[in-house]
Amino acid sequence: MVFDVGQDDFEARVIERSRELPVVVDFWAEWCGPCRALSPALERASDSREGRVELAKVDVDSNAGLAQAFRVQGIPAVKAFRDARVVDEFTGAIPPAQVERFFDRLVPSEQELETAAAMEAGDEDALRRSLAEDPGNAPVAAALARMLLARGENEEALALLEPFEHDFLAAGLAARAHLALAGADLAPAFEAWDAGDRGTALEELQSALASADGYDTRDWIRKVMVAIFTELGADDPLAREHRRRLSAVLY
Repeated sequence: MVFDVGQDDFEARVIERSRELPVVVDFWAEWCGPCRALSPALERASDSREGRVELAKVDVDSNAGLAQAFRVQGIPAVKAFRDARVVDEFTGAIPPAQVERFFDRLVPSEQELETAAAMEAGDEDALRRSLAEDPGNAPVAAALARMLLARGENEEALALLEPFEHDFLAAGLAARAHLALAGADLAPAFEAWDAGDRGTALEELQSALASADGYDTRDWIRKVMVAIFTELGADDPLAREHRRRLSAVLY
């Protein structure tokens, strides 16, 4: 939904409405060329997410008080409201792709929702289509690789993960493939990881690391552990404990 808003209805249509769903506000003026250039991209992004985000337009010439209240220094100025506060913003005309990313941070696109559903359902065909449409999507590549690894298709998993060596999860899955190809007996760790039992997986990997020979093997085990830390999150107690133990072994 795209609508004009002013001083009288801003509180109800933007602030209060943002408690229910995100509202993007475009501060603009008729005489502003960059505003006119940006407007179609904003409207397309809003329309493609119909029902999940709204776009409000504020004419700063008619609503100087609103512009001042929200510290609009130049136009176009775009501010995203959620839960009655500004959560993201930018100033100036930006390319349509950046506009889409701005909206994606507020609410996923239909493609992202479809991809998330495919990942949750383990729909391999849908994930392959998603990766073909977005070859740089590391989470999708990781989800596909996990399916291949579970079937023992380690070489194909490695090829799939090769472009994502700087992504911790992807690098850990690639290390898992290397370990399997090298004949390392880590099936209990990988089975626990696949089952969501990260505590058992990390204990098995710690034990394997303590007795591992060779730089490559130790580094691959480390990368698998870092991937699990990434899934857990930096502040997770389990991740902190095993990160400390890993550091003690390596250094």
